Amino acid sequence: MNINRTEKYIDLTQEQLPDYLMNIRENALENGIPIIRPSVQGFLRFMMRYAKPQNILEIGTAVGFSSLLMHEYAPDAHITTIENYEPRLVTARENLAGCMSSTKADVSECAADGDPAGDTAARTGEDKYRVRHFGSITLCEGNAEDILPELEDEAYDFVFLDAAKGQYIILLPQIVRVLRHGGLLVADNCMQDGDVIESRYAVRRRDRTIHDRMREYLSAVSVHPELSSSILPMADGVTVSYRK
Repeated sequence: MNINRTEKYIDLTQEQLPDYLMNIRENALENGIPIIRPSVQGFLRFMMRYAKPQNILEIGTAVGFSSLLMHEYAPDAHITTIENYEPRLVTARENLAGCMSSTKADVSECAADGDPAGDTAARTGEDKYRVRHFGSITLCEGNAEDILPELEDEAYDFVFLDAAKGQYIILLPQIVRVLRHGGLLVADNCMQDGDVIESRYAVRRRDRTIHDRMREYLSAVSVHPELSSSILPMADGVTVSYRK
């Protein structure tokens, strides 16, 4: 299957995104920043309208596109999104501040030790990560491995996992802990452009650790006693897991 042709066709046939999301998407693509593909955009839009989640956790903010997309179609939900890569955080802050200040709420201001008064950030815990509030979207700047253990049990009814692919299996226990019973976990890019179905010796040596860990993640969610999962062959593979 030609993914590029398929995605282009899906993009032409599905409901068009609002202009501000289209602008963010185009800027990301022009700068070589990967964002969720058109079929996944449509899937998330559907899930927001169908599941009507109230508390959403996203792991992998990138430039804020998927956070804002989920906010657009689940405007009453609170979204907590985690990102650690500073170059992308710079753009994410700009996108979230610009879009959220003009829609539902202004960016809240918090002063913290070592931060200038009026800065929109506060240090949490032992300076593990930084938190910024953009209306109903909270951006946590730091490693998901540090942040997830500090989140409350069963606090989220929808989790979107789009972080470093080798981290999926490492983060899974904490994700299950914070996902409420009856909640959904959606993980993107699970097929690794088809590499996952190949023998580890058929992929580049530098990609074998990610290959092994993604296979381990897919096996783990398929047999996890608290999850019921399905792999959807859209885009680069999407895994949907329901917490029983």
